[in-house]
Amino acid sequence: MVAPQAPAHPRRVQAVLFMCGFNAVRSPMAEGIARHYFGRSLYVASAGVRPDELDPFAVAVMDEIGIDITRHRPTAIEDLEDTGFDLIITLSPEAHHRALDLTRTLAVDVEYWPTPDPTAVQGSREQMLNAYRSVRDALVERIKERLKAP
Repeated sequence: MVAPQAPAHPRRVQAVLFMCGFNAVRSPMAEGIARHYFGRSLYVASAGVRPDELDPFAVAVMDEIGIDITRHRPTAIEDLEDTGFDLIITLSPEAHHRALDLTRTLAVDVEYWPTPDPTAVQGSREQMLNAYRSVRDALVERIKERLKAP
């Protein structure tokens, strides 16, 4: 007799942490998107390796799609009050390495989603906003797909 196979889809995520370098652009955008689409059905937080000030371009492009992140306060991973996450999604190489170091002895999945840093784009205000929009839109699609109920 053959043992039953595990389900092909991953278990439903109940608590997710988004991490990037500064918790000022990518991870707050991801946190806001996840909260917007999954509300109270999912615990969502974000943190950075070294927190910095919330980026006004990130606030502006999120506002364009009706998501307010103005109350976000950048947080260091060490300053999180709740660490009971079952999924950590890292958005930068530095954050990924830090998450792997922190979770060596924890039962938590860590996924790396390489996400461009829109602050690196130079040019006109519109060119810079387009870089942020590109990151935002990619995060919306990926978050909706990854966190939907199996």
